[in-house]
Amino acid sequence: MGTRLLIIDDDVELCELLAEYLRGEGFCVDFAHGASSDVERALSGNYGLVVLDVMLPGANGLDFLRQLRAVSALPVLMLTAKGSALDRVLGLELGADDYLPKPFDPQELAARIRAILRRTAPKIRPPEGIVVGDLEVDPGARLVRRQGTAVPVTTVEFDLLEVLARSAGRVVSRELLARAVLGREFSPFDRSVDTHVYNLRKKIGPHQDGSERIKGVRGIGYLYTWPIAAGGTHA
Repeated sequence: MGTRLLIIDDDVELCELLAEYLRGEGFCVDFAHGASSDVERALSGNYGLVVLDVMLPGANGLDFLRQLRAVSALPVLMLTAKGSALDRVLGLELGADDYLPKPFDPQELAARIRAILRRTAPKIRPPEGIVVGDLEVDPGARLVRRQGTAVPVTTVEFDLLEVLARSAGRVVSRELLARAVLGREFSPFDRSVDTHVYNLRKKIGPHQDGSERIKGVRGIGYLYTWPIAAGGTHA
């Protein structure tokens, strides 16, 4: 049996169509329509991923996501109205793993779900930890520590930081980050990588000397900088 998904959307017809398609793609699918008990249902341990519509009756989907993220890292793919950039940004800031604007191709939805599941699957042999100055990235425990203190990050933010920290001192292109972190090809109109970098910068802060940890390189991508050694310069 495939991964069990929970689709939360008040559009009954859409839920039934998606459930039929995704079952044909090998997933097990349940759906709900935005009741207050759906957070508990998502946390039951029966589901590997939630597909969540932002526009729900009564409780906003972003409120649902906020409640879920307070207690769980369960993967969430958010559905947003076409052109609703604010909802997408807020969803990513609250910890959504990815988003898809309506209307969408069910084939793309299935591909996005698989990409999230690949990223969040437990690693059998996690790579060794990474230390860059006062920052430690521990892939085994999936923890980030700054000056020995744990920094809470989302799944996507951890994967992004791991890629950048492993390449410290070298520019990583947006194209590579989109493939490695989001599991899809980069689109010039997709600001997901930039939004995740923005959130990550706020959480890990600058180096102790006040210089930027993650620098944007215009038209290319991002660079995790080495801290300035005493009397030295950035690598």
